[in-house]
Amino acid sequence: MSQEKLETYFQDWQENEALAEEMIPLLGRLYRKYNVVPSLYGRSLINRSVIRILKNHRYVKKVEGIELSVRDTLPMVKAMTELELGPAHIDIGKLGVAFKRSEQDDIRAFLETELADIVGRHADTGMGGEPKDVVLYGFGRIGRLLARILIEKAGGGNLLRLRAIVVRGGGDDLEKRASLLRRDSVHGPFAGTIRVDHENEAIIANGNYIQIIHADSPSEIDYTAYGIQSALVVDNTGKWRDAEGLSQHLASKGAAKVLLTAPGKGDVKNIVHGINHDEIADDDRVLSAASCTTNAIVPILKAVNDEFGIAHGHVETVHAYTNDQNLIDNYHKGDRRGRSAALNMVLTETGAAKAVAKALPELSGKLSGNAIRVPTPDVSMAILNLTLDKATDREALNEYLRNMALHSRMQKQIDYVDSPEVVSSDFVGNRHAGIIDAQATIADDRQVVLYVWYDNEFGYSCQVVRILQHMSNVRFVYLPRETR
Repeated sequence: MSQEKLETYFQDWQENEALAEEMIPLLGRLYRKYNVVPSLYGRSLINRSVIRILKNHRYVKKVEGIELSVRDTLPMVKAMTELELGPAHIDIGKLGVAFKRSEQDDIRAFLETELADIVGRHADTGMGGEPKDVVLYGFGRIGRLLARILIEKAGGGNLLRLRAIVVRGGGDDLEKRASLLRRDSVHGPFAGTIRVDHENEAIIANGNYIQIIHADSPSEIDYTAYGIQSALVVDNTGKWRDAEGLSQHLASKGAAKVLLTAPGKGDVKNIVHGINHDEIADDDRVLSAASCTTNAIVPILKAVNDEFGIAHGHVETVHAYTNDQNLIDNYHKGDRRGRSAALNMVLTETGAAKAVAKALPELSGKLSGNAIRVPTPDVSMAILNLTLDKATDREALNEYLRNMALHSRMQKQIDYVDSPEVVSSDFVGNRHAGIIDAQATIADDRQVVLYVWYDNEFGYSCQVVRILQHMSNVRFVYLPRETR
């Protein structure tokens, strides 16, 4: 290859970097001024680096077979900032591909048609909803990730305001709490700045003033004393899992509703966002976000059942170890879980297969399940061994699931990867509930095996936030609209 050709590659890269740098403040303006949440084929463009924006553009080539660069999307983003848009989630990548395929040459006219529902509606106060106070009751693995996500989204589009975190006991533990939020061995450093207000017992993260409340039970707390009203309380402790226990939160002044980040028992509704979140009624005051495994498999099971029918199947979960297990051998009330999590694969039970029926009643009694805890700190895998009603092959099944991941109403829940080299650590921080590994798919007539990765911490936390948005009546248009 000639030196001139080599220089051309490098020059092209530098030009794209410059365009991505120019795009960043425009994306920020859409987000913070207009409550428009921009993405690119499901990959967020908010608070992303130049390199990440360029990588997200490259992803389009992999999934759509068409080149999309910042040269294509920057003019589109510029035009959006001039259209006085109302609140929405907008996939700029899909709009960019549609524009290229349309062979039109007037970007503004194209956008005015595609975004007609929100053009000129910035001043419409009826769109999107009103800000809602959120309290995290418990500050463990899920609690801290929820805090990160809520803080990240506080600039616009989300309308959920993290106002307080409740932790046990008392004492001078603010610095330690702040440090756990600031640094994470799995998910890396906090994206921003954190400082501690010792006098008022609070943490200030990226300008978000978060009250730290020490209490051993909900009955001790008056949220209104901190200016918190009609709050959504997210119970991350798992201490109470039925309606009676969780209703203790509702006795706290200033609390309106409770969401449990674990499977609910009894008549508590188990919600998997993207599947049955429309069943949440305005008068539902106690809800569950089900389990991370249930969230990972239910959207994919629904997709498969809708198209091929599921006669019966087995779910095997290969799950990262959790704080429930022992670091080294010690007493544990559960079978086998007393053995060292860091040294063993531990066979245990999972309720995920039975829990599927709470979100998908049509699969009641059709699935069995088991679990193996393995010595990794995050990212798990569910293996779905299914007998279908209708025969298929590997190529047809993968193509169907790819389309569901990219173009269905479950695109926030289902992701899709087609690489022979991916391993579990590649999915740390993935925001989807579950990720289909297309290379591992097996299909022979009516027998299929699907391998589903999921970040059992971060992906699940993203699902919890989506439920919180729905509970607080935060409603955003998703554009371009999907038909499946």
